[in-house]
Amino acid sequence: MQKLYKKLFLEGNRGAFILLDPDRIDTERVGDVLKRAEKNKAVKGIFVGTSLLMNPFFDNFIQKVKENTTLPVIIFPGSHYQVSKHADAILFLSVVSGRNPHVLIGEQVRMAPLIQHFGIEPIPTAYMLIESGNVTSVEFISGTRPIPRDKTDIALAHALASWMLGFKLIYLEAGSGARLPVPEEMIREIKEKVPLPLVVGGGLNTKEKIDRAFKAGADFVVIGNAIEANINFLEEV
Repeated sequence: MQKLYKKLFLEGNRGAFILLDPDRIDTERVGDVLKRAEKNKAVKGIFVGTSLLMNPFFDNFIQKVKENTTLPVIIFPGSHYQVSKHADAILFLSVVSGRNPHVLIGEQVRMAPLIQHFGIEPIPTAYMLIESGNVTSVEFISGTRPIPRDKTDIALAHALASWMLGFKLIYLEAGSGARLPVPEEMIREIKEKVPLPLVVGGGLNTKEKIDRAFKAGADFVVIGNAIEANINFLEEV
């Protein structure tokens, strides 16, 4: 029974997830970020993950986050190394936009036994990388080409296939530090034709961009780099 998935993505209101990258934010700043997140009713939970993972203390980082928030803590894994018993759930994602078997199913096979052992709730997520105007970390590390931003039909076909395969969540990702966010037309088309909750992330570093993503049909947005650059971003948004 996917209790957290049902509560957050099916029964809850639209909102935002804060992405904490253990490679980019030190534990001393985590408490301050989480304190501000707790005060903002639009924040539904905390994502923790990174494309590379230079920090050898991922489990400790998750534990630190859990100790400083009452919000759900969900792992957003870049590899099978990013699994922790302290998390509430994990985005059990497959990079369906690419053709690299390593990130389609290889990493998932490695992490599945750990997820079951720790009793973490898996949320089957179709992860789609969208062209953003520059080469992002996730594109380079995953070894996959993003879907061209002007190919809405290709993106829609991938999202439909993901729904038919049984995924529970569609995640459109421009990438950390993206120059351009996911196109509004692409968000709108997928939301209209695919009956799954829609998460949009990457390049959402202004209130205007966030508003446009919601107006286009995003159910949830993910904010990461903007908070790392400006701790007051949540209050401003």
